[in-house]
Amino acid sequence: MKGFMLMFMGIGHLYEAFGVTHSLKHFYTASSDIPNFPEFVFVGMVDDVQMVHYDSNSQKAVPKQDWMKQTDAEFWEKERENLFYSQQSFKAEVATLKQHFNQSGGVHILQYMYGCSRDDETEQTEGFGQLGYNGENFLEYDMKTLTWKSRKQQANFMQDEWNRDISRLGFWKIYFSQTCIDCLKKQVDNGKSTLMRTVPPSVSVLQKTPSSPVTCHATGFYPSGVMVSWQKDGQDHHEDVENGETLPNDDGTFQKSTHLTVTPKEWKNNKGRQGSLVVRALD
Repeated sequence: MKGFMLMFMGIGHLYEAFGVTHSLKHFYTASSDIPNFPEFVFVGMVDDVQMVHYDSNSQKAVPKQDWMKQTDAEFWEKERENLFYSQQSFKAEVATLKQHFNQSGGVHILQYMYGCSRDDETEQTEGFGQLGYNGENFLEYDMKTLTWKSRKQQANFMQDEWNRDISRLGFWKIYFSQTCIDCLKKQVDNGKSTLMRTVPPSVSVLQKTPSSPVTCHATGFYPSGVMVSWQKDGQDHHEDVENGETLPNDDGTFQKSTHLTVTPKEWKNNKGRQGSLVVRALD
């Protein structure tokens, strides 16, 4: 059996084609009894780039991108009012859940995420929504039935309550199919100089000791859709490979690491053989 190519002298960058799927996501976090942390935090993101931030300490909706800063003051005041209302609603919801589960003090966290995505080529759209409590996924929105589905037995009461509210269901149907998509297209157009840019990755390969994994680290790329693959005899190699998550950098770009385990015996038996890895942009 042929050994893995071990010199890793070739690194290929296939970074010409980028995905055309854009996304808009809203993240709400309400908590209780966490020292030095706001009771309520909201973050709005387009294509995984933060565009607005609000928390209960400042009670201000803060634009995080230049194209958002160009929006008039009236918009930001209305946004602040809406988020202040959300702050009160989420605080009340945490209290309701604590009472329902007979919980008193201690740390409790309610998380809510919803948004939509759109493929510019096919114009296919998708809506998504999730609610979690204390690290457990409670509810998810089902685009097929246009209802909320419980993911935990203890969340059945919320599923029934939310689905009994016809006006709530009507709101989400319109939001996911129209309102969110219109907002997404507007934000992508306004921020296209940032969101439509392409930045190739800087790639390095290292191994600390003969017994430690070989690590490929790709960083500084944008957008986030990048796949790193190891190759054996010209084919992608998946055995003994651990892929890390794509993580954000402070400058708005992304980084990703992947690790290949190679035994000392393989190093010895295949010394001098050339190997490769490929960094690809995802369609």
